[in-house]
Amino acid sequence: MAEQQNPVSSSDAGKLIAQHARPLPSSDDGSFRGCLDRWSGCRIMMLGEASHGTAEFYSARAAITRHMIAHHGVTIVAVEADWPDAAVLNRYVRGLPPNNEAAPFQRFPRWMWRNPISAELLDWMRDWNRNRPPERQAGFYGLDMYNLSAAMQSVLAYLEQTDPGAAEIARQRYGCLQPWIDSPGAYGRAAPTTGYHACEEAVVNQCRDLLKQQDHGAEALDAAQNARLIASAERYYRIMYRGGPDAWNLRDSHMCGTLSHLLMAAGPESKAVVWAHNSHIGDARQGDMGQRMGEHNLGQLARQRWGDQVALIGFGTHEGTVTAASDWGGSAEMMNVRPSHPGSLERECHESGLPRFVLDMNADPVLRRALARPRPQRFIGVIYRPESELLSHYMQCAASGQYDGWVWFDRTSALTRAASGGTQADLPDTWPFGM
Repeated sequence: MAEQQNPVSSSDAGKLIAQHARPLPSSDDGSFRGCLDRWSGCRIMMLGEASHGTAEFYSARAAITRHMIAHHGVTIVAVEADWPDAAVLNRYVRGLPPNNEAAPFQRFPRWMWRNPISAELLDWMRDWNRNRPPERQAGFYGLDMYNLSAAMQSVLAYLEQTDPGAAEIARQRYGCLQPWIDSPGAYGRAAPTTGYHACEEAVVNQCRDLLKQQDHGAEALDAAQNARLIASAERYYRIMYRGGPDAWNLRDSHMCGTLSHLLMAAGPESKAVVWAHNSHIGDARQGDMGQRMGEHNLGQLARQRWGDQVALIGFGTHEGTVTAASDWGGSAEMMNVRPSHPGSLERECHESGLPRFVLDMNADPVLRRALARPRPQRFIGVIYRPESELLSHYMQCAASGQYDGWVWFDRTSALTRAASGGTQADLPDTWPFGM
């Protein structure tokens, strides 16, 4: 963050933003889809969100993703979601039959992926993939490391088909986690007193054995990634009770590793669009996460691994409504988003007077220096507590260091949840979004 000299006032920053921002049409306007073509040559485009429950963020990312698939060769759509759940949807978009999986994304927070905008994108991807060979199809993948139960079931099912003897060994190895499968957090509490080393060794050995196999097809990739997930999740739940940054860092390292495996499997010319929260895609070195809290994140690790082949695009809003919960595991609510805090990045964007825009952080040296000054930035996850917003949801960040671009919607609305029924009339109502 070396560009902090010559600080610019909040009102001047708003004027600079207005000067260099490009106004956006609505996301259903055909001209909107190419709004990020400035970065279309990058191998990886990461699309953020300032909350997990804002309709405009989802609609914009869906429109951009369709455009990147249709016009710029993207074949990997990788999202902040659990690998086993997303694998069900990947089969759907590729036109493959169900594989006896449970309906995906049944756990809190269901609304993140079980919503009409996601369903519409999946249907579009299914239509796009029709009659295309597998290597030219666009796939849908989860980067995250939860859902131990589904991951273990997937590994065992794969081995039952390919090597029943290895399946029995895997079943024995995973047995140490079985008592905790419905509440893996309890494993983390118990592990220090129950001797976790045997369990850690078992899941790591299982992962190594799978990775030694010579089969490199789609089913083998799925099984290998599930084995990696189990090994990462075992460690994650074991360390999360220590506090500090280790659990966060493990999770984002796992997501970056998953993205790397997907790109390697798809070949050197492959390209990806990533959907994740701003807290995951905005370079952590440029704010409180990296400087005060000792955390790294997906965007930082991607920049360190792939350099200027990565474009990090943040999304923000001033006010409106959002779908969120008051507590973890609570009911989804439509909440009012408070107007952004004075002096924050969001307030400066609001003061630009533009209702919707995209901003290239490198459009002008003066703009970049102005937005390199640390200021508060708002982060709303699946939990939103407006009464303590400044303490709970703001961090100091240098926006022009965090992001390559910034997409702005001054007023936004809450994401709606999926209605009952599937996305296609000719499919079972659990495939993929039956309630």
